[in-house]
Amino acid sequence: MRILIVENEIYLAQSIASKLTELGHTCETAAGIVDAIKNEQFDAVLLSTNINGQDFYPVIEHYNNSIIILLVSYISNDTVSNPLKAGANDYILKPFMMEELIRKIEHFRDYEALKKQNETYRAYIEYTLKGISIENISTKEKLPLFIKTDYQKNADLYAFRYAEKTNTPFVFISLNDSNAFSRIKKISDSLMYITDFQTLKKSEKKLFLELIEDKNAIVSTTDSSEELPFNSIEIKSDNKIFDRNDILPIDDYVKYIIMNYQSKFPDTTLAKKLGISRKSLWEKRKKYEIFKKK
Repeated sequence: MRILIVENEIYLAQSIASKLTELGHTCETAAGIVDAIKNEQFDAVLLSTNINGQDFYPVIEHYNNSIIILLVSYISNDTVSNPLKAGANDYILKPFMMEELIRKIEHFRDYEALKKQNETYRAYIEYTLKGISIENISTKEKLPLFIKTDYQKNADLYAFRYAEKTNTPFVFISLNDSNAFSRIKKISDSLMYITDFQTLKKSEKKLFLELIEDKNAIVSTTDSSEELPFNSIEIKSDNKIFDRNDILPIDDYVKYIIMNYQSKFPDTTLAKKLGISRKSLWEKRKKYEIFKKK
């Protein structure tokens, strides 16, 4: 990490810089506020709140995308509360153990990394679920709840929206995982989203149903004919997309491809990808009553 140390106690600044450098960080020091405002980016800023009466708020504002830890001589609204409200992340009281300062830096480093990772995953999930909509997702449904659907992403969307509405993170478990049952046993109160129920053998299904009887679980299955002893809802896909575990009828497959890709490819390319002639493509449009937008 690149770390800026803003501290007018030269010995303290050098001591901190020396220790952090030993740990592999790159450090710069500044004895005053003017020197601290640099046209550079730092991962973290260690900011003293007692620099000869200088206003340190410009440093907080300038490095608002960095981890800012206040180095304070005493705790008050001026040294801690107000700077935290202005954007600083944390504080440490002088004199302090270097191990404690390092712990705080590493904590916020890991936090920022996890936050970025979470934002990336969320953006990807929203992208993969784009174009799917489910109305009336109820948070009053009794758990465990089974979702019967012909398209796995319908269940995925339901689980994510349910978690958002209840502000409850969930544990994801696929029943294709050989350790799924043991993982479920260890979870008591946490919300679980469990997929691939349709892949279990009859004997395994019985054990699974006994296992989740008192669990907070949302379970998905692509087998709508399954008789279940728990609360269940069925979500049908409007465009009849079938889950990858089902066998798609050829006519439905061709119809789906034409409807969803005719605007992306010219007829010659689309027909070639389907392994049919342009005339056959035209005949299938007529058969399925699909009208190409011009």
